[in-house]
Amino acid sequence: KDFIIDEYQIYETRALGADALLLIVRILDDAQLRDYLLLAQALEMAALVEIHDERELARALAADAKIIGINNRNLADFTLDLEYTAELAPKIPRDKICVSESGIFTRADVEFVARAGADATLVGEALMRAESIEEKARELASVKRKT
Repeated sequence: KDFIIDEYQIYETRALGADALLLIVRILDDAQLRDYLLLAQALEMAALVEIHDERELARALAADAKIIGINNRNLADFTLDLEYTAELAPKIPRDKICVSESGIFTRADVEFVARAGADATLVGEALMRAESIEEKARELASVKRKT
């Protein structure tokens, strides 16, 4: 997980074997976001475009992002709140993939963001803190996908 701020990093990421990258709307201007999405597509890479509020969502959609991640962590104070997904997921068009990022620790959390409209979750800390990564992954993945 790198903070992409320069085109060179995208080429480097691909050369290192990655098939996906993270673009954080908050740290890119509109031209960079659009250009980096086009470059990722040309390099046959998926781009997860991370947002945290409605303004960033509008920018992601204007850049034609296909996979939009809602960061549930407030980057100003690092608090977590799944309500960010509850508020923003319904505003993401159904032809896009909506990913709820951060703050996913339990099956109930996965169910909550799925009901809100998330197609997928990005989980890290919950797995790293689990006594059994395999059991935790199984628990979180057991939520039935919405149709």
